[in-house]
Amino acid sequence: MKLAEALAERGDPLRRAEHLKVRILANARYQDGESPAEDASKLLSNLTVVFDRLEVLICRINRTNSAATLRDGTVTDALALRDVLRMRHKVVSSAADAASGREHDHHRYGPRQLRSELVYVAALPVTELRSSADDLAKEIRLVDLEIQHANWEYDLIEE
Repeated sequence: MKLAEALAERGDPLRRAEHLKVRILANARYQDGESPAEDASKLLSNLTVVFDRLEVLICRINRTNSAATLRDGTVTDALALRDVLRMRHKVVSSAADAASGREHDHHRYGPRQLRSELVYVAALPVTELRSSADDLAKEIRLVDLEIQHANWEYDLIEE
C-alpha cells in the first residue's frame, strides 16, 4: 500500500469514530422504564476497535514519513516546513490586512468627513507584505506538491 492510500484510509476510522461518539452520547442515558435505542457499552467496544486500527495506521504513516526522503530531509521535515510556512503566511497576511485597515472596514463609511475624525496610518508596508504573502503561498504549494508526490512514491512501512 502506498503512503497516499494509507492517508486516505486514515479518514475512514476518523469519520467512523466521530459517528460512534455521537451515537454513544445519544445513548449514554435513557429514561427509567424506557430502553435505549442502542447499547452504549457495545458502541464503546466498537469505538475501541476503531481507535486501535487508527493507532496502527497512524504509527505506520509516521514511520514511513520519518524514513521517506524528500529534499534534504524526510517527509516529516517537509510537513514541519509546510506547517511553519502556513503559520508565517497567516501572520503576514493578517499583518497586511491590519495595516491596510481591512479589518476595520466594517466600521468606516467612506473617507474622513470631518477634521476631528481619526486618521489611521499604516505602520507596515502593505505592498511588501502582500508580496511576501504571495511568495509564501507559492512556496507552500510547491512543498505540498513535493509531499503529495512522495505520498505516491513510497510504500507504507509494515508494522
